[in-house]
Amino acid sequence: MDIKEGQLDDPRVLELLETHVARARAETAPGKAHALDVSGLKTSDIRFFTLWDGDDLLGCGALKTLSPDHGPSHGEVKSMHTAEARRKSGAGGRILTHMISEARAMGLGRLSLETGTWPYFHAAYRFYLRHGFIDCPPFAGYEADPDRRFMTLDLNAPRPDRNRS
Repeated sequence: MDIKEGQLDDPRVLELLETHVARARAETAPGKAHALDVSGLKTSDIRFFTLWDGDDLLGCGALKTLSPDHGPSHGEVKSMHTAEARRKSGAGGRILTHMISEARAMGLGRLSLETGTWPYFHAAYRFYLRHGFIDCPPFAGYEADPDRRFMTLDLNAPRPDRNRS
């Protein structure tokens, strides 16, 4: 499996992003979906990653650098999506782990995200918990809302030793 940066002009990526945005909007109340479309991902503060198995696109994710007024060295996970056929294969974890590594390499100290509270988003919530994210208050201009859940990961915290029993 290979992770590539960019690829926002590839028709397979465009199709996956369209699926992601459509599903997010279908599963949330009107005006509450914050999934970025392609134009929203083509900004200087966002790095976009795709995961490939040969010519098969497995998933994608974006890392947004938040402006300094949202706290020192703070980033946001955006547009995480795994192709339906590749869910529970480790593809999502591979992309998220890569983005966490990239965020650390960029000197970010915190990585946060916003997701929904509807049943469709429960698996994503459990996924982020497994990767060390914890619940947090709204950030970066988001407002508290019972339909939204906010999570964060301290990138400076010691990493668990996965080789220990």
